[in-house]
Amino acid sequence: MKTVRYSYGITSALLASGAALTLMTGFPAGAQVAQNDRMQMENVVPRAGAPASFADLTEALQPAVVNISTRQTITVESNNPFEGTPFGQMFRNRRGGGDGPTTREARSLGSGFIVSADGYVVTNNHVVAPDQSAELEEVTVTLPDGEEYEAVVVGTDPDSDLAVLKITRPDAFPFVRFGDSAQARVGDWVIAIGNPFGLGGTVTSGIVSAVMRNTQGGFNRYIQTDASINRGNSGGPLFDMQGNVIGINNAIFSPSGGSVGIGFAIPSETASPIVESLIDGKEIERGYLGVRIQAVSDDMAEALGVAENRGEIIQMVVPGEPAAEAGLEADDIVLTVNGQDVTREQTLSYMVANIAPGSDARLGILRDGQERSITVTVGKRPSLEELNQQRMFEGEDDEPMDEPPADEGDGSLEELLGIRGVNMTPEFARQLGVDADTAGVAIVDVDRNADAARKGLSRGTIILQANGSDVGSINDLEGILSDVKSAGRGAVLLRVKPRRGSPASIAVRFIEE
Repeated sequence: MKTVRYSYGITSALLASGAALTLMTGFPAGAQVAQNDRMQMENVVPRAGAPASFADLTEALQPAVVNISTRQTITVESNNPFEGTPFGQMFRNRRGGGDGPTTREARSLGSGFIVSADGYVVTNNHVVAPDQSAELEEVTVTLPDGEEYEAVVVGTDPDSDLAVLKITRPDAFPFVRFGDSAQARVGDWVIAIGNPFGLGGTVTSGIVSAVMRNTQGGFNRYIQTDASINRGNSGGPLFDMQGNVIGINNAIFSPSGGSVGIGFAIPSETASPIVESLIDGKEIERGYLGVRIQAVSDDMAEALGVAENRGEIIQMVVPGEPAAEAGLEADDIVLTVNGQDVTREQTLSYMVANIAPGSDARLGILRDGQERSITVTVGKRPSLEELNQQRMFEGEDDEPMDEPPADEGDGSLEELLGIRGVNMTPEFARQLGVDADTAGVAIVDVDRNADAARKGLSRGTIILQANGSDVGSINDLEGILSDVKSAGRGAVLLRVKPRRGSPASIAVRFIEE
């Protein structure tokens, strides 16, 4: 996925997320009319179906769409191209010894739109957010008539990739309103207005290609459109045929960097509450359980006998967080949240993120083959920085494992999964960095042609459970494999502890005979 920001000399990372927005202004009641309302009053809305022209629609909406440019300073640690080489001192002498940190200027361009007569402007966070090595110096908003205004950044939400700016003048600005993206249907006509490649006031048309598109997992969903969106369109509006903003153009899929007809917009039902909160100076809060999860793959579904494309498996429960307090465990399959199915489109993260912290959520789970209900008091999601700090020390190197004793068991572990293993001992536990009383089977070798190798199992990984049953020895494991095979299933769910990282559940297919 590529951001659609047009940038000179700098790049920016993309995040993304968050419905109808009514903005109060300080102007007299009835004195201001949204461009959307004026368009309808003047009877210029095209009739249903393919319009003969988008000209009237564009003419009514374009005054509220703006170009956004930023000026940033980037600090460069050294301007000595020979630093670290034998020629470094020669270069310093020739330049009079000056090779310390220097600064240079960078500029970027994007799009936005005005949502109130008193000058609140919505755009993407990555349009105005400087890189880590840069400092934002100035944001300029340019209206279609060429008027420029210095903008103040009112608030940003990196998780949703949204930002609100403020510009000021004595008289009112033209503005547009958010619509209801929940009413958008695949095949509906849409138009995008923005600033691609610095070409201000560019209009493209297309249709809604998909709604609630899940592109990166997590808690963000997008409207997909084939209206041409390119670098510089970021932050610009996606309009429906009634002239309402139903999306904020945000990203594209492209092998070339240009539009290939796959663009994404943050839905208005997601964006407008966040925009309203940013304008009001409120903190953006999202729900949080404190679990690591994975979608139930086809292999997992077969191993557990559950329906495909339903549910997510808990890989890890963070101690002290809401999920742990409610009694959720690793290997629980979360099937529903407040009665709604968990699917690849409606993921657990997405649904929980949209529950207010402090609220109770009823989770339908599958544990040990039995469905049950657990009520969780949803917590507040930490910031991205806090989440990264929690994972900072995961996956550190362990000591090498000693050569194991001779093979154990009847050989069916190797025949069925391509795995050779040994029973855990306190000595093996010490070498693998786990508690001395850890039970299970330590993997010695994996057939590289087996599914186990393709799923990442390797020497030193500990098999703790199989299909929800504890594994105390190779004999235990081989007995479980035999039962699963006899039941006519082609895969088994293994709970494993890799040499680096946290325990995880992985569905492994049997070797075909």
